[in-house]
Amino acid sequence: MEMNRSPNDGCYKRLHLDVCIDERSPRHGVSELLKKLRPEWKPEDIQIKAFTEGITNQLMGCYVGSLTEGPVLLVRVYGQMTELFLDRDKEMEMFQVLHKHGCGPELYCSFTNGICYEFVRGVVLDDTLLRQPSVYRLIATEMGKIHSIKSGEVGDSSPVTPVLWSRLSQFLNLVQRSDAAKQQRSSAHEETPNLKIIIREMEELKTHLTHISSPVVLCHNDLLTKNVIYNQEEGTVKFIDYEYADFNYQAYDIGNHFNEFAGINNVDSSLYPSRELQFDWLTAYLESFKSCSGVDSAVTKKELLELYVQVCKFSLAAHLFWCLWALLQAKHSTIDFDFKRYSRARFNYYFEKKQEFIGLRLP
Repeated sequence: MEMNRSPNDGCYKRLHLDVCIDERSPRHGVSELLKKLRPEWKPEDIQIKAFTEGITNQLMGCYVGSLTEGPVLLVRVYGQMTELFLDRDKEMEMFQVLHKHGCGPELYCSFTNGICYEFVRGVVLDDTLLRQPSVYRLIATEMGKIHSIKSGEVGDSSPVTPVLWSRLSQFLNLVQRSDAAKQQRSSAHEETPNLKIIIREMEELKTHLTHISSPVVLCHNDLLTKNVIYNQEEGTVKFIDYEYADFNYQAYDIGNHFNEFAGINNVDSSLYPSRELQFDWLTAYLESFKSCSGVDSAVTKKELLELYVQVCKFSLAAHLFWCLWALLQAKHSTIDFDFKRYSRARFNYYFEKKQEFIGLRLP
């Protein structure tokens, strides 16, 4: 379905439907959506498949006939209370910008408690594919392409600031105000990471990273394996889910992705990519980023080493970010996932890597 173009600013206005979907019994709400989006589909023929990978939202594929062959629409129902820390208008903007640049699916509409968008064909990345050179080089190349999108193309030509520190502060404030934070301050030290320690580490890390000159670029900010779709036939990857997409430090986006090699359900920091894999990944990334930015794509050893050190250091900030995120989700989410356990895992992961990465020196 076409978006309506604004005659004044050339930007796209999204279609919004006044429909609310009950995540426990979604069929009625989904049918109301599809009456508008796919009126040719007969309600009795519509099939709904629930996808279980997400730990923030509920995701469903809607189709008639075959999931593998026919057209499929994805319906995402927002997780409970996620509006506390997610900018849904920014997410819509990111959908439209990335689709315009051939980097993401088409957004069909928003509705009261979610969005509907194009299904990207391929397989969700797994831990094995993540480590295959032919696949991780595609990921690096795609990230380089996204990072090269200029701020003026997003709709604001003014200088951009990284979203990292403001989001960390926002998450921290929300956790401190929650009932979980009250328990934290009393007797639950063994259950959740200590907030005083998190605050201390945030302050020390910010002081350290302030001296690291990483470019501010358009970032995905949440590139775990389940947000990468690999199409083997076409030899392509596409990134999905732009809830956290915004301008941020280049090295943060890459470091966050490297952290995700350790998994989610059973975080294992020993799976962090080897130095050899990182250098190969970063070489493919720099070639793409420089080429898409209109400069010579040749990569020097100094550039490679400099980015490697920056990525290691900024990867530490991602651990604190997702630690706080998990504490918030533990309070509000209805998703069946052990968020407290995940927050502890990321907290421990941070300290396992901290001494090694803080001690690295730029070339």
